[in-house]
Amino acid sequence: MAHTIAEKKQLLARVRRIQGQAAALEKALLAETDCAAVLQQIAAVRGAVNGLMAQVLEGHLREHVGAPGLSETARSEAMDQVTTVLRSYLR
Repeated sequence: MAHTIAEKKQLLARVRRIQGQAAALEKALLAETDCAAVLQQIAAVRGAVNGLMAQVLEGHLREHVGAPGLSETARSEAMDQVTTVLRSYLR
């Protein structure tokens, strides 16, 4: 079973928290809230997204890159995928 399926409930809970934080950020901007509070909300959203990324990335590495029995070709392709995603994410 894929790690995103096995962890579906946890991942969806994280996504829903991120949605709530993004909605709170939007409300703060609409209400012309003090910039310090807006910055704090942006940091919270970023932290939540980073946590989600770390959880999914860890599962992916364990299941698709570091799993025993993978051929070198499969492992290399999985590493290429992770590298591409990480480069995009870290920009």
